[in-house]
Amino acid sequence: MKLPKTPPDPYQVIHAHHGTITDLLETEGFQLLAREAENRYLSWDRFSYVAQSHGVDPEPAWAIIKLGRQSRYKRVRLKGVGNRPIRFLVSDSIQRELMLIDQELAGQVGAPEEGALNASQKEKFIVNAFREEAIASSMLEGAATTRKAAKAMLTEGRSPRNRGEQMVLNNYEAIMFLREHQNAELTPEFLLELHTIVTRRTLDDPSESGRLRTTRDEIVIKDHQSGKTLYVPPPADQLKKRLKDLCDFANQKDATIDGFIHPVIRACLLHFQIGFDHPFCDGNGRTARALFYWLMLRNHYWLFEYLPISRLIYRGPSKYARAFLHTEVDENDATHFLVYKANIIQRARTELKEYITAKQDEIRKARRLFADDHSLNHRQRDLILQATRNPDRRFTISEYASQHLIQYATARSDLLRLESRGYLVKVKVGKKFEFSAGAKIQEMLH
Repeated sequence: MKLPKTPPDPYQVIHAHHGTITDLLETEGFQLLAREAENRYLSWDRFSYVAQSHGVDPEPAWAIIKLGRQSRYKRVRLKGVGNRPIRFLVSDSIQRELMLIDQELAGQVGAPEEGALNASQKEKFIVNAFREEAIASSMLEGAATTRKAAKAMLTEGRSPRNRGEQMVLNNYEAIMFLREHQNAELTPEFLLELHTIVTRRTLDDPSESGRLRTTRDEIVIKDHQSGKTLYVPPPADQLKKRLKDLCDFANQKDATIDGFIHPVIRACLLHFQIGFDHPFCDGNGRTARALFYWLMLRNHYWLFEYLPISRLIYRGPSKYARAFLHTEVDENDATHFLVYKANIIQRARTELKEYITAKQDEIRKARRLFADDHSLNHRQRDLILQATRNPDRRFTISEYASQHLIQYATARSDLLRLESRGYLVKVKVGKKFEFSAGAKIQEMLH
């Protein structure tokens, strides 16, 4: 990964170009550049490239933009590079996303009552979303497993076969733990317990699980490909004070220090600060992403339970890393990280709405298909729809029970009843039965 360049000092640039600044402000190229810099919140690397494309000298233009940003910054108690305060501003793009998050993720997803998801379907989707989050978060940390194998492990409820699958299981259990403790306050002890869950049986040195790094631990973050040092975290002897500030910030204690901060921004900054402080020898990224979920749920954004955000981060991990690096080289301006997170949440919102729309269509289709068969429950109807989408798929009793959060005996009864009514056929594979599309489902396909 290419390290971002440190931006020029705006005061030095203004002093060197004071005679041309006024003329620059009046040019069309600068005005276009200023709008683009605001809309996309350009970092210095990107800004200098775009400025040249508009025929504008990058350094004086950056100085003007940067000084304008400084007048809008909000500073918080969290500390970044040089032990100086983290700061940010709410750009237009962030403001718009905050509005949409408030509208769509703290209440009901817009849906006609006819197509609303029932409690069981919501619970099932939450569990599936948490599985996706656990898998993607682990892969970001280098878990050596495939998405298919990891999902099968969680679905079947079997024990992990390797370290990669153990990482996935740990992440899943951590997210469920946070869901159960969403009303708790963040404390150092809570954080250590979470880290213990996240790293259980996955570290080369088991003693590093559930403890803070010390002055004896030499932690340097390097690029996996080039081997270049990307980041050196703050000294370990600062961690006690940093964690106190982190917990107070998360719990909103002494609000006069930070003033009002939108809960989504507070959660994003919590995510960033764990990554920056790097309080543990390993597992910091997984812990940070889990805490982001926790703070969103704690602030009643309950639909975040449905958003597997790490899956989207996993698709572009270099952008995730650069969001941290741009903040660090640009005088602790965490707006770069906030813009990145806002884009990720926006994509997750879109996927959620597409899912809800598709699920509503399935429910309406199910009602038409099964209008005359009132003996089928919602689980059986869901399986039949899965079979119509993938006629070659085979279902096991254990998988069905796990998907619907029911007992094995209930799952077995459901599937055998579908077999007796001609929807499924049963075959024995080894010591267990598998079910696939039967005559009635085949009729639906023609």
